[in-house]
Parts: sequence; C-alpha cells; structure tokens
Amino acid sequence: QVQIVESGGGLVQAGGSLRLSCEASSINLRIDDLAWYRQGPGQRELVASVDKGGNAKYADSVKGRFTISRDTGKNTVYLQMDGLKPEDTDLYLCKVVAWDSWRRRPYTKWGQGTPVTVSS
Repeated sequence: QVQIVESGGGLVQAGGSLRLSCEASSINLRIDDLAWYRQGPGQRELVASVDKGGNAKYADSVKGRFTISRDTGKNTVYLQMDGLKPEDTDLYLCKVVAWDSWRRRPYTKWGQGTPVTVSS
C-alpha cells in the first residue's frame, strides 16, 4: 500500500556530509509523518522526523549537525547530514506513517535502509 525508495548512503570521512532521500508513494493512503531512524546494536533510534505540518524533531546526538526537510508535493523527505562522526555509522531506515481513511487507522511502513559509514 506504501512504496518507499531510499537513497544517498555511502562512505565518507569524518567531518564530511551526506544527504539521504526517502520517497514515499501510495495510490490509496495519505502520507502523513516521515522519519529517519538508525538501526544501532539494540533497538532502532529515532534520528529525525517531520510530520505533515512540517514540524521537525531531532535526536540530541544529531542536533546542530543534521537537518530534515520535506517536499510535500513529492512525499519525499531528505536528511542532510553534516559534520559526520564515526559514531554515526549505521544502517539508516526511513519510516512512513500513512493514514488509511477506509480502515480509519494509521499504516506504518519501513524502508529497507541505506548504509552510512563514516571513517576516522
């Protein structure tokens, strides 16, 4: 019901930058909230999110370095990552929350992830 296309991961030196993209599409659901998580050794950690109103949230560890933005017309969310550190190395996953007006409930879909590696 929701398709996700992620891109932008890769290898970069410490202090460098990367830009992740996540495009969500659905023929029958309304795309509401978009977010980037990272896998980590345990549970997934929220990196940044932006809701349908454009309100953004960030993990404390990335504030001032990462910027999330949204192209509402394309249902695409971008994560600009500057000042990357080796500890940012991880698999980054896009999370899409859509509204199913037929079932009157939210529908959540995860992307497969894009790897980010930061060398020291």
